Amino acid sequence: MGILNLTPDSFSDGGRYQNLDAALDAARHMVEQGADIIDVGGESTRPGAAVVSPEQEARRVLPFVFAARDLGIPISIDTRRALVAEQAIEAGAVIVNDVSAGRDPAMFDVVRNGGAALVLMHMRGVPKTMQGNTQYEDLISEVVDHLGARAEAAVSAGIRKDRIVLDPGVGFGKSAHGNLELMCSLPSLVELGYPVLVGASRKSWLGKLFGQAPGQRMAGSVAAALYALRRGARILRVHDLGSTRRAVDVYWRLMSMESKS
Repeated sequence: MGILNLTPDSFSDGGRYQNLDAALDAARHMVEQGADIIDVGGESTRPGAAVVSPEQEARRVLPFVFAARDLGIPISIDTRRALVAEQAIEAGAVIVNDVSAGRDPAMFDVVRNGGAALVLMHMRGVPKTMQGNTQYEDLISEVVDHLGARAEAAVSAGIRKDRIVLDPGVGFGKSAHGNLELMCSLPSLVELGYPVLVGASRKSWLGKLFGQAPGQRMAGSVAAALYALRRGARILRVHDLGSTRRAVDVYWRLMSMESKS
């Protein structure tokens, strides 16, 4: 899943795509590098990010979603607003990536009625405040229990189980140590029976390990992606598409050879 942020303030690529042509060029390049999905967002969810209105968020993403239908791969809308999700689905998005796991009361109905897939992510609080409280009595149990409950609620609302994906929210309201613990414990989330998405790419906890800026975190991001695969993740949300794609292809080739030996 290639990341495309149409925002001025996202932590890694904010402000890079100031017009529709630039965004489409970036998306085409992702497809050439091996993207299977493009995830587009119009609201930054970095720690401390300011809230934007649903109307502003929609203005940023809807022209791209409509135009990107010709790219030949699924488009995911990264939003926690049902209004934006509904308009994006109408424009051609087939996945809703909701960092709030359906906190908007209308989100499940929108996804069900639109026939879209849904990613449910764990996040304590909201992006502006989420890093203010990163202490948990039992991080893994809280993440697994929360996402299990939200998935059950989505199914009860009429969303098919095979259209639900879970995301543990690496980097969202967790300490650096907590993120490492979460990565190690991915099998606990996989056991719930839903595909698991991991978005560790360029996150600040990777930078803290070695004192690196976002643009210097590619090697760590690729390593985290491969480790996530080993622990059961099946969707990787990444910035460095080409490098990650090649690493994943080599990983699967080796795993295939290993299983035959």
